[in-house]
Amino acid sequence: MKGTRIFPTTLAMLLAAVPSTFAATTTRVYSSSVLALAFVGFLALVVVIQLIPAIMTLIGSFKGLSKKEDEAGMAKVKAVE
Repeated sequence: MKGTRIFPTTLAMLLAAVPSTFAATTTRVYSSSVLALAFVGFLALVVVIQLIPAIMTLIGSFKGLSKKEDEAGMAKVKAVE
């Protein structure tokens, strides 16, 4: 009885290992140097620094649009008769 169970079990274990033998290795997918990472980090820092004045300008324009005309400091013109 044990002899008939050993073969199917061994065959199942071998077939279960087959897909992993054909899989690609992922040990060296990312191979950039530290200088490349520093350059990309510097570019990201430049983008973030340029976003700060853009956001401040956007907030200022929203504040300017929400004010009333009298409070915005616009001059009133009187008609000359």
